[in-house]
Amino acid sequence: MRLAILSDIHDHLEKLRRALERLRGCEALLFCGDLCAPFTLRALAEGFPGEIHAVRGNNDGDMLLLSQVAREIGRITLYGVYGEVELGGRRIALVHYPRLAAGLAALGSYDLVCYGHDHKSHLEQVGKTLLLNPGEVMGWKGRCTVAIYDTESGQAEILEI
Repeated sequence: MRLAILSDIHDHLEKLRRALERLRGCEALLFCGDLCAPFTLRALAEGFPGEIHAVRGNNDGDMLLLSQVAREIGRITLYGVYGEVELGGRRIALVHYPRLAAGLAALGSYDLVCYGHDHKSHLEQVGKTLLLNPGEVMGWKGRCTVAIYDTESGQAEILEI
């Protein structure tokens, strides 16, 4: 199973559209926070046909409306600051903040821990856990990046948009 991993869209819809084109063929999407507006969650769902798992970031505004959009679409699981899911036989944790992600990875309880927030792509093996920041969709730090994780191989790749 191939998983698309994104973070930090910050309402940049054209870059989101380009990111989703790069992620065609992925079966589920993990989002690590900072959609910002509810219309961005809708655009994410319109551009990605599979299930979506998303955690809240520090710039996500109207959580009530974000929750309503998720419920209306039906294939979106919207977590608070922490999400946990099993996909393709792999235990995965999602958070927005790097320090929280590092702590979760150090536990050794997950195959993959994903995070965002600092807008820097990062891929590191911590014991048996892969710690991954897909980078940012918005391009504020200069590079627009996303990641793909293969549940069969346990390997991830960071892609430029």
